[in-house]
Amino acid sequence: MTDLSNRPEYFTSHNGDKAPLPFSKAEYARRLASLRATMAARDIPAVLLTSMQNIAYYSGFLYCSFGRPYGCVVTQDACTTVSANIDAGQPWRRSVEDNVIYTDWQRNNYWRAVASLIGSARRIGIEGDHMTLAMRDTALDLLGGPELVDIAPDTMAARMVKSAEEIALIKGGAHTADVGGAAIHAAIREGATEIEIAMAGRDAMEAEIARAYPEAEYRDTWVWFQSGLNTDGAHNPVTKRALQKGDILSLNTFPMISGYYTALERTLFLGEPDTDSLRIWKANVAAHELGLSLIKPGATCSGICEEINRFFADEGLLQYRSFGYGHSFGILSHYYGREAGLELREDINTVLEPGMVVSIEPMLWIPEGQPGAGGYREHDILVVEEKGAENITGFPYGPEHNTISA
Repeated sequence: MTDLSNRPEYFTSHNGDKAPLPFSKAEYARRLASLRATMAARDIPAVLLTSMQNIAYYSGFLYCSFGRPYGCVVTQDACTTVSANIDAGQPWRRSVEDNVIYTDWQRNNYWRAVASLIGSARRIGIEGDHMTLAMRDTALDLLGGPELVDIAPDTMAARMVKSAEEIALIKGGAHTADVGGAAIHAAIREGATEIEIAMAGRDAMEAEIARAYPEAEYRDTWVWFQSGLNTDGAHNPVTKRALQKGDILSLNTFPMISGYYTALERTLFLGEPDTDSLRIWKANVAAHELGLSLIKPGATCSGICEEINRFFADEGLLQYRSFGYGHSFGILSHYYGREAGLELREDINTVLEPGMVVSIEPMLWIPEGQPGAGGYREHDILVVEEKGAENITGFPYGPEHNTISA
């Protein structure tokens, strides 16, 4: 039998030099100082972050799980990411402070590495909306039965207000989304497939990100380009369907820069829309413009929702609304990071304040077989300022620009 007794459970390896991170050391220090103030106020000596969004937000490292656990242990003195051996030195290079690597030759070496960083702490902050029941049970067993305290709401609240550095990156993303939108607009033609057109937008955005952010890691920029029946869901995957004259189209570009995704979404038609479709499209554009006018400091998420609901009700279209009218942007993706406290919904009463970044994205879904069938969606991103909001999306919306000659 092979002797494994001399193999480490975890170790450190500072392989190469530290890589440039998305933000300055001062920015990460600001974030960690805020978290540590919360820890001190709540008497939490150590925090174990496990989600992609929080580990990236506080350390700079965005992990790729593939079923393995990752973490970031924050104390009053240290911020240390915990990563799997398969990633070698990359997590250390992309972490603002230190990193510990756990090995997989013995089950639960991850928790042994975490325990070495937490020490004797008997109250540990965890992300209650991310830690599974199985992880919790293992943590209690291997960490000596500490009290686990949910800090997820505190970290979400901290992420909802963006710094100047974050806003600059988000603006770069919004510009990149516009670049992808222009490439898609130019590629639309009868007979072209959804996947062909989506690839044109994705390639344009990835080239722009590489140009504007030469020291970044590149991953997960994508496009959802939908046509006809496939426009009914905002997150419907791309297919190989060929475009036909008269189709309703949905353009959705999603550039990802260092864990921060932004979005552009537009309704288009291939050829002149029929009378019913044009009426619904114009109504959704009007709701979009109403929403844009309502984003300002002091407004509430629920209040904005109420105003747009009233407009759609007056138009006889409220029953076709698909989801909330917008959400927060920041460390965000289609598989992590939602800041649920800053969504434009009836049950969210958060007050908008300077530094928040939100979308306006009304969508109407008219079921197949009804006049004007399809999904209508417009999407802009706004930065809340002291006396209003800046719309950082530049791609035009509405029939005048987005009716494509067939």
